[in-house]
Amino acid sequence: MLKDELNTVRAGRANAAILDRIMVEYYGVPTPINQLGTISIPEPRVIMIQPWDVQILKEIEKEIQKSDIGINPNNDGKVIRLVFPPLTEERRKELTKLARKYGEDSKVAIRSIRRDGLEKMKSMKKNGEITEDDLKNAEKEIQNLTDKYIAEIDKVVESKEKEILEV
Repeated sequence: MLKDELNTVRAGRANAAILDRIMVEYYGVPTPINQLGTISIPEPRVIMIQPWDVQILKEIEKEIQKSDIGINPNNDGKVIRLVFPPLTEERRKELTKLARKYGEDSKVAIRSIRRDGLEKMKSMKKNGEITEDDLKNAEKEIQNLTDKYIAEIDKVVESKEKEILEV
């Protein structure tokens, strides 16, 4: 989940994953862009969308403009090109804050799962389903897993920050 969210953060390089959240109305059904045509990256800063049905070009263009990716699509009647401008220093800082926010949200979710697990173990102990030793071992294991996944989140966020700050 975190990696998927971070993939949608524009980091100066073309990444087709930023289009994943954009839906286009196609025959009355909201459809992801990647199911309407071919998405390619011919250059490091360009995404090219070539729909199988050229009639949908205007709709794809409109939805990209309405989205929050901050790129204006170029429509030549056959394909749509998204040209990624180099990021400004200010924009890079905003994107690193966004990446940290996504990481923090993931940490909160993991801590919530830890709390639920600990509560479950304590209720099992209270009901006599497990012993005091089992409870202590379970608490230790839950904490170890929590620490492991929080460290993994930190690595993923740090990696994304490096990618964003790369000039």
